[in-house]
Amino acid sequence: MGAQIAAHLANAGVPTILLDLPAPEGSDRNALVRAGLERALALKPAAFMHPERRQLITIGNTEDDLERLREADWIVEAIVEDLQAKQALWARLEPVVRPDTILSSNSSGIPMHRQLEGRGEAFRRRFLGTHFFNPPRYLYLLELIPTRDTDPDVIRRLRLFGERVLGKGVVIARDVPGFIANRIGVYGLVQAMRAMLDLGLTPDVVDALTGPLIGRPKSATFRTADLTGLDVLYRVAHDLYEATGDAGFVLPEVVGVLVQRRWLGEKTGQGFYKRLKEASGQSRILTLNLQTLEYEDRGKVRIPELEPIRALPDVADRIRALLRLEGPIGEFMRRTTYAVLHYAARQYGVVADTIEDIDNALKWGFGWEHGPFELYDLLGPKSVAEAFAQMGWEVPPVVAERVQAGQLFYPPDVPPRRPEGVLLLRDLKRNGAAVVRRSAGASLLDIGDGVALLEFHSKANAIGEDALRMVQAALEVVPQHFLGLVVGNQGEHFSAGANLALILLLAQEGEWEELDWAVRQFQRASMSLRYAPFPVVAAPFGLTLGGGAEFVLHADQVQAHAELYMGLVETGVGLIPAGGGTKEMLFRFTEELAPYAEADPFEAVRRAFGLIAMAQTSTSALEARAMGFLRDRDRISMNRYRLLADAKARVLELAADYVPPPPGRAIRALGAEAIGNLYYAAWQLHQAGRITEHEVFIARTLAYVLCGGDGPPRTVTEQDILDLEREAFLRLLGTRKTQERIAYTLKTGKPLRN
Repeated sequence: MGAQIAAHLANAGVPTILLDLPAPEGSDRNALVRAGLERALALKPAAFMHPERRQLITIGNTEDDLERLREADWIVEAIVEDLQAKQALWARLEPVVRPDTILSSNSSGIPMHRQLEGRGEAFRRRFLGTHFFNPPRYLYLLELIPTRDTDPDVIRRLRLFGERVLGKGVVIARDVPGFIANRIGVYGLVQAMRAMLDLGLTPDVVDALTGPLIGRPKSATFRTADLTGLDVLYRVAHDLYEATGDAGFVLPEVVGVLVQRRWLGEKTGQGFYKRLKEASGQSRILTLNLQTLEYEDRGKVRIPELEPIRALPDVADRIRALLRLEGPIGEFMRRTTYAVLHYAARQYGVVADTIEDIDNALKWGFGWEHGPFELYDLLGPKSVAEAFAQMGWEVPPVVAERVQAGQLFYPPDVPPRRPEGVLLLRDLKRNGAAVVRRSAGASLLDIGDGVALLEFHSKANAIGEDALRMVQAALEVVPQHFLGLVVGNQGEHFSAGANLALILLLAQEGEWEELDWAVRQFQRASMSLRYAPFPVVAAPFGLTLGGGAEFVLHADQVQAHAELYMGLVETGVGLIPAGGGTKEMLFRFTEELAPYAEADPFEAVRRAFGLIAMAQTSTSALEARAMGFLRDRDRISMNRYRLLADAKARVLELAADYVPPPPGRAIRALGAEAIGNLYYAAWQLHQAGRITEHEVFIARTLAYVLCGGDGPPRTVTEQDILDLEREAFLRLLGTRKTQERIAYTLKTGKPLRN
């Protein structure tokens, strides 16, 4: 965990010293810390956003290198969960560190005030808990746990650093066992396990009930336990029981049996589930029978009464329907849902001082779509209180107060509290004043200070006719009423690309003139963003694929979230980028070489060819920059909830003296000789069995575009390459194998190698 925290600090550009115990034997005193860092480098998913960030980490050991910590602004302890070991480390550090250094513990259970025994007043003022969730790069939550001695300015500074530099969602927890997220989240997980056994259900059925159906992660309950490690879960639950005396943390006996057998989940290959690899390379998931402790192939879980509930678009409606079900499934949902809501309300004022911190801790640490108090509002506090009474439970005071006053926990007329620099579209839309234009798939919004936002909100934020029309609307509206435009949204991902279903339908019906017109419109929209008379800043995050990437490539500047998975992936469905993406990568790479007279111009073509033909996708914004999707002038936001505010600030920066880029870009196309080189590369891959015959055809088609045709070298404009990429797109779309690829991807979400 220490190495992963160090990796995330390096991701944020923070030089970091990583210390571990000295190796017990051998000449390399740093063998343990070196091995830990190597494990972090090899992790999947990756702990580092780019391998080069490893250079920001200096390693050492706690015997030889403790003095080096005099230069540290912040020291994070992440050693073994043993109180005496932590106290001994702090005793050694106290005389070493500067008087202004912040000190914190990443302990997930040992109270912070216990660690301070024997420390001086100045040390106590600068000490608090900083509980990262694992893996630190990907989980948004950071719990700050001050003691009664912690200086409020230390809390303020570390909160600001956590939110802005590390990109975390910060909550303030009280110094109690389990803090917020583990205290309530583990309680809920234990209740689900116990209810399952009482009602005769199975892990796979419970996971079908407690995942996306109710606004929770796909890993749901038992898959989450396997991923966490049953030994870790067992220890955390046991420690919480020992610390609180609450029997609600007592796990079923079967969990202890699994821990004894070392069936610990993902890390040992089996827990509640076991993955079997077939000779074909495919895998099957077996489910543990908790009565026989044998693994069974139960196939896909089918629960007929859930089918109509799955069709409900709103999570609150799905939960209400589940709570009304008869039989063991309905009873399971009532027992577990109301148990968690009841416990969360009882913890208000115990684990945290605000309901917002409790809700955010569960959303950011456990991936819940709605926190407990948001669920109260969705279900109705009065309705939940009545359910408590029916179950013989006392209504917690904080709930009784809301019921008596006839209020929600989050009244719609009270603006929600947000940290400075956070811009959420749902806040702007509360009164509808922010909407300038709206259609089914896209909107133009006023996000304040003279900046407009082009928002996608179609399924998967796929770019279709609505989005293209909204680009044209922005070109009309923004010059009259705004200083500039942000292209962004706050969906699950920025955009999965163009509307493939519509493209396939038109191709199958032979509507080639309409398809040609549609591709021209997409190209026109991309180029309009490039040459608009106002600054355009794109704010991509998450999946930014195909047409979504093409819009980003044509913005003046990009403000990207650090977790950016960007790629021109059209070859995966048998096409090439035709919304300006092929043109843009060719022009961008060629222009980068222009200042170097000795550079080989084919290098730009080769680089664009490899990027597009192999459908390369970045695994972070740092990697997107290395690949060429982002430029040096583009910036990265670590905190996704600050992304739109950061992009808006970029627009205002540019607007002060904005001059649109001059038209008339032109480069030298290489023609027939370069085509021959690329054709030969594709032939070699085919001969080696790495690509199919149809993929050779796709590669040759792409090569033709990137080389400007097969004639002699010539000067080409952007429009020349746009015309070539549009014609190539339609030619590929007309083939049976490409249509098969698109149909298969739409059906399965996976590529077809035909």
